[in-house]
Amino acid sequence: MKLNERSLAFYATCDSPADNAGFLYKRGERHTAYHRRWFVLKGNMLFYFEERESREPVGVIVLEGCTVELCDSAEEFAFAIRFGGAKSRTYVLAAESQAAMESWVKSLSRASFDYMRLVVRELEKQLEEMRWGPAGECGGCRGLPGPWKLKPMGLEQSPERLPALPTVLPKENGCAVWNNALGVDRPPDASGCARHDSEGNLRPPPLPPRRRASSSEAGSAGVAAVESLSTFCWLHERYGREVAQLRQDWLERRRGPRP
Repeated sequence: MKLNERSLAFYATCDSPADNAGFLYKRGERHTAYHRRWFVLKGNMLFYFEERESREPVGVIVLEGCTVELCDSAEEFAFAIRFGGAKSRTYVLAAESQAAMESWVKSLSRASFDYMRLVVRELEKQLEEMRWGPAGECGGCRGLPGPWKLKPMGLEQSPERLPALPTVLPKENGCAVWNNALGVDRPPDASGCARHDSEGNLRPPPLPPRRRASSSEAGSAGVAAVESLSTFCWLHERYGREVAQLRQDWLERRRGPRP
C-alpha cells in the first residue's frame, strides 16, 4: 500500500478529533530499549511522535489485519500489536498505568475496518429482528392475536388477478386518461357525439375555431384607451391641486401666526 507522507503528516496534525491520544513506551525493532513516544489514534492509523509538540510524526501503524493482546515484557502494562505473516513486525508498547493500558487495548482493537464491518452487520441484524421478529413476523405486532398479525408488504395477488393496462393509454386533449384502462367501465356519453373511432378508441374533441377581432372592436378598444388616459389626467390634476393646497396650509401653520 502506498502512502503519501505529506497527506499523512497533515492528517496526523490537523484539528480532526482523535480516537485516543497519550504517551506510550515503544520498544525498538533492533534494540530492546523502550522509548517514550506520543501516540495519536485516528481511524485505523496509529501515529507516534517524538514529543507531543512535534509537527511531523516519526511513524505510523496501519491497524488492518492485526490483533492486540497482552504480552510478557520487562515493562509493566505492556501489550503487543501482532500482524499475520511470518515476516510481519510485532509492535510492543507499554502504558503508564493499568487504566491507560485497558483504554489503549480497547480502542486499538476497535480501530480496524473489519471490526466496523462486523458491528454494522450486527446492528443490521438487530434492526431486522426489531422490525420482523426472529421468525420473520412484524416486530410491532407480537402482542396481537393470531388473526390480526400483519404480513410483510409485498404483491400477494397473482399477476392473473391484476387488471392489465393497455400498452398505449388513450388521451383526451393530449393528456393521458388513466380511467380508460381496459376493464374499467365508463358511463355512456350523453352528448350523442361520436367520440370513438371505428376501432373503439377514444378520440379527442375538436378544437374550437380561433376567434379574430374585427375592425370595429379594434376601433372601440382604441377609443376606450384614449378615454381612460384622459380620465387619469383629469383625476391627477384635480387631486394634485388639493394636495398642493393642503401642503400650503401645513406650511402656514408651521410658521405660526404673523405678528
